[in-house]
Amino acid sequence: VTLVESGGGLVQAGDSLRLSCVASGTLFINMYVAWFRQRPGEERELVASISSGTGSSIIYSDSVRGRFLVSRDNDKKTSYLQMNDLEPADTAKYFCFLPGARWGQGTQVTVAA
Repeated sequence: VTLVESGGGLVQAGDSLRLSCVASGTLFINMYVAWFRQRPGEERELVASISSGTGSSIIYSDSVRGRFLVSRDNDKKTSYLQMNDLEPADTAKYFCFLPGARWGQGTQVTVAA
């Protein structure tokens, strides 16, 4: 199972970004998807997760609830993380995770004040 994240970039505080995570080599519809972020020198932090199938069960960390939206498109084997009202504290490298997959390269998000 391989994962490829994309969509990061340098933005201003208050801007939005949409991250994508494309999975290959797996029956995507049967897998939950989790999004993590990691700041330099820190552990990876769970940001959001979405359940398998229709994705009816979603969890957000307290730090992003109300600003971030996670979704999935099973036909495209892709999960999305819509990030709104970005803050400098959101600056990190973002990764997606599926059970049995290796970590991908991640995508860097930098939010300037």
